[in-house]
Amino acid sequence: MTRNHPHVSRPMPSPAPAAAPDWAAVRTDFPLLTREVNGKPLIYLDSANTGQKPASVIEAVDDFYRRHNANVSRAVHVLGTEATDAYEGARRKLAAFLNVRADELVLCSGTTFALNLVAYSWALPQLKAGDAIVLTRMEHHANIVPWQIVAQRTGATIKVAELTDSGELDLDALYALLTPEVRVLAMTHVSNVLGTVNPVREICREARKRGIVTVIDGSQAAPHRTLDVASIGCDFYAITGHKMAGPTGTGVLWARRDLLASMPPFLGGGEMIKEVRFDGTVYNDAPHRFEAGTPNIAGFVGLGAAVDYLGGLGMDHVEAREKELLEHATEALSQVEGLRIFGAAPEKAAVVSFLVEGAHAHDLATLLDLEGVAIRSGQHCAHPLMQKLGVAATCRASFAFYNTHEEVDAFVAALRKVRMLLA
Repeated sequence: MTRNHPHVSRPMPSPAPAAAPDWAAVRTDFPLLTREVNGKPLIYLDSANTGQKPASVIEAVDDFYRRHNANVSRAVHVLGTEATDAYEGARRKLAAFLNVRADELVLCSGTTFALNLVAYSWALPQLKAGDAIVLTRMEHHANIVPWQIVAQRTGATIKVAELTDSGELDLDALYALLTPEVRVLAMTHVSNVLGTVNPVREICREARKRGIVTVIDGSQAAPHRTLDVASIGCDFYAITGHKMAGPTGTGVLWARRDLLASMPPFLGGGEMIKEVRFDGTVYNDAPHRFEAGTPNIAGFVGLGAAVDYLGGLGMDHVEAREKELLEHATEALSQVEGLRIFGAAPEKAAVVSFLVEGAHAHDLATLLDLEGVAIRSGQHCAHPLMQKLGVAATCRASFAFYNTHEEVDAFVAALRKVRMLLA
């Protein structure tokens, strides 16, 4: 069956700046990047893990606690009104950033919470024995484990979409998996290991033809590219704030309004109710039905400031800048003897996972840290992908718009030095 997506009015994002920013000036907005580590200037190449915060975000959080700190929707005094306005203002900014309606957004602690919310509140009541869930080989554990729990509790099965040698989804094989018993397709927009950008619009279109509900992990997409969730055609889309220059403990779940309206609460407590009696409770409307307890108000004030900051740069400019850095890094790393890069999709985010022959990933990362270079090493919460790649771990350098070409060169020079030490 084919589901209809009724037209609804959505807030329009601010137009992107016509001219690219002065990237050298942009870098000065990030206080942490002035640090030294082990006596060396910090080269921070771990933005896929968490993004650095501009001063405007830090100041927004500080200002909230200094001047406006109160709980939301629980008081009629001035501070309570200011806190509520700031919190709901962040929701509206995030809606514009994603091109969706504000009342379709659940504010939560991050993508992990958002995906669990979908699994427990939508999938658990819906699925039954004989149903199937399709995941992809490149998923983060946060988009695997909740579905395993749902499958165990309902009797549903999990099917896995595999990858090509270049680290792309094998689309023909994926579509062959979308048989009548499949109820859910959960997949990442951008791989946190390979950097592969999946064609989510095309995939969601094919799933929709088959009546399959689609759940997209947008953690690695939101910081790096313009998002128009309305045009993707998915049913659920999750992002996390700390990767997109915002505070930790913030994130968003977008869902189609009819699905949100049909879902029971995930957590019970204050703010998610209209009336409580001992003989029963009347729940609040979505999205507030899913926001039990005191939220991370200051965090969302900061995330609103981060959305303002990214909007001021223009996400098209951010994407172009990071593409330049990725191309520079890929070319330079390819000249390092014995180095292997994982993931060669034509469309990639600014992530390079690699290994050097004869060196363990953790040893490389530890020695690079002594040179002031911060990269990630390990399995990146993607054990099934590591098994597919046939490696125990990789190093991952992930770039953001605040990095420089000079940092890329310094990183590669440090890597050559470290390689000689381990030879």
